[in-house]
Amino acid sequence: MKDGILVVNKPKEMTSHDVVAFARRKLKIRKVGHAGALDPMATGVLILLIGKCTKFFNHFLVLDKEYVATLTMGARTTSGDAQGEIVEQKEFRHISIEAAEKVFSSYLGEKMQVPPMVSAVKHKGIRLYALARKGAEVSRTPRKVIIKEFRILKFELPDIQFYLRCSRGTYVRQLAEDVACDLGSCGHLTQIERLSIGEFNLKNALLLSQIEDNKILPYPPRF
Repeated sequence: MKDGILVVNKPKEMTSHDVVAFARRKLKIRKVGHAGALDPMATGVLILLIGKCTKFFNHFLVLDKEYVATLTMGARTTSGDAQGEIVEQKEFRHISIEAAEKVFSSYLGEKMQVPPMVSAVKHKGIRLYALARKGAEVSRTPRKVIIKEFRILKFELPDIQFYLRCSRGTYVRQLAEDVACDLGSCGHLTQIERLSIGEFNLKNALLLSQIEDNKILPYPPRF
C-alpha cells in the first residue's frame, strides 16, 4: 500500500467524505482521510491522506488557506450560504465600494471570531451542526483567527467577490456574514473556492478522474 497525499480539486455538491469514499474505491485502499473538510457547495483544494499519512492530519491544520468567494448581499440564511433557508432580508443598495473596502480592510490582523452554528466545533460533546439541524442555537466561545489578506475582487451588487488568505480555524461564511452586518445589511456566501492549503495549490490539484496510484505524493519526504 502506498503512503502519501493527493491534492484534489473537490467538485461542487460533493461532500469531503464523498471524495474520500471515491478515492478509496479508485485506489482500492481503505486507509484514506482528508486534511480539512470543504462544504458541499465549496470547490477547490482538498488534501487526501493515504495510508500512514493519515496520522499527519494535524500537520495540515496549521497551514494558511486561500479562498476566492462571493458574498451576496440582501439576505441571511440559516447556514450562511446558498444551501440554507432565507431567514432575514435587508436593503443593500446604499452600499458603496468605498464603504465596502473600508470594512474589508478593518478585518486584517488578529480577530476574535464566533464559530457559526453550522460548524464541526463541539458543544458539550456534540457537533454544532448537529444541534443546528435540530433548530437549536447555543452560545459559542470566540476563537482567535488571523486575517492576512482580505480584499474585494469584483463589486457588482448584490454580489461582492473577494480574496481571502487566513489562518487555521477561520470560518469564511461567518466572516462574510459579519462583513454584511458591518455594511448595514445582511448576506450569505453563494460561491467559495479554496485556492490553496499552505504550499499545496489548485494549479497542481487533480480532478477526480485523474486519481491514480502513481499520482500519490510522498509526505513528509521521509517517514
